[in-house]
Amino acid sequence: MSRVLLVIDIQNDYFPGGAHPLVDSENAVRAAAAVLGSFRSSGEPVVHVRHVWDEPAATFMRPGTRGVEIHPAVRPIEGEAVVTKDSPNAFVGTDLAELLKGLNASEVVVAGMMTSMCVDSSVRAAAEQGFDVSLVHDACAAPDLEFGGVKVPGKMVHAAFVAALGDGFAKVISARDLIDA
Repeated sequence: MSRVLLVIDIQNDYFPGGAHPLVDSENAVRAAAAVLGSFRSSGEPVVHVRHVWDEPAATFMRPGTRGVEIHPAVRPIEGEAVVTKDSPNAFVGTDLAELLKGLNASEVVVAGMMTSMCVDSSVRAAAEQGFDVSLVHDACAAPDLEFGGVKVPGKMVHAAFVAALGDGFAKVISARDLIDA
């Protein structure tokens, strides 16, 4: 059994100048790139996930735009699988589960965007499918949100979701600690 790095939706729209920039996305992509480099150096498998929102109401991740492209810092290289999804959960409507099983994965290490949406959905699904999940908390980013007239800063959104995922769905770890382990 092996571990697989799952890089979820680190796409240009989530960065400054993109259609839906997240809080601290630039630091998150640096951490994700470091983890990706470590996996590549050790020859461990990597799977990239990208979201494509192909609906008239789409405000970001639209097909054919620069924003939908995977960020250059974590762009796939030859031999790395890319799964395209249209749902927050990377397992819904894709062959991700079969791909991970084909890679003999027992552990899925997750980096990605948005912590509060696609990362959350996919981490929970991976755990529910029996994979051990490690969430690289500093290799993820979230947006500012609002509910009931209360503005919730992205750092707080991120912290709340990471705390919830760490309470039963994933081992939470920093990029540095994962690389040093």
